[in-house]
Amino acid sequence: MSIDNLNQSEKKDFLVCSSSLKDVRTFSRDVFEKFKINEDLREELVLAIAEAAQNIVKHAYKDFPNTQDRMVVRISCNDEVLEISFFDKGKPVEESKVKHRAIDDIKPGGLGTFFIQEIMDSIKFEPGKEPWINNLVLTKKLKN
Repeated sequence: MSIDNLNQSEKKDFLVCSSSLKDVRTFSRDVFEKFKINEDLREELVLAIAEAAQNIVKHAYKDFPNTQDRMVVRISCNDEVLEISFFDKGKPVEESKVKHRAIDDIKPGGLGTFFIQEIMDSIKFEPGKEPWINNLVLTKKLKN
């Protein structure tokens, strides 16, 4: 990351549905390229973002599969700390229930939370500010 690109922020809203996940990944890659994030790290971060967005679609909107709600993804870089925030109006997150399945349980799915925890330095669920219900914040320290 170059010094010229500190203190930047980009955000975009997406329809809360599986078909939007490709657009979330594309937006993330474009922002990380603009921020001049190392390509290897960039792909790890895109994976974490894609998993978090998928969890919003799958869990926060489980009871509302045909919603027209939108979620917002904001990516900010300040003083070599990358912050990725997700905002949605779905079912409130019960943080105590957020966990991944056993790693040695070989089957598809259920490891998104594990990948996010491995890639990111911190994961916080903050109270959503109006009109949002949920606000997930992922952070990663960047090294030059």
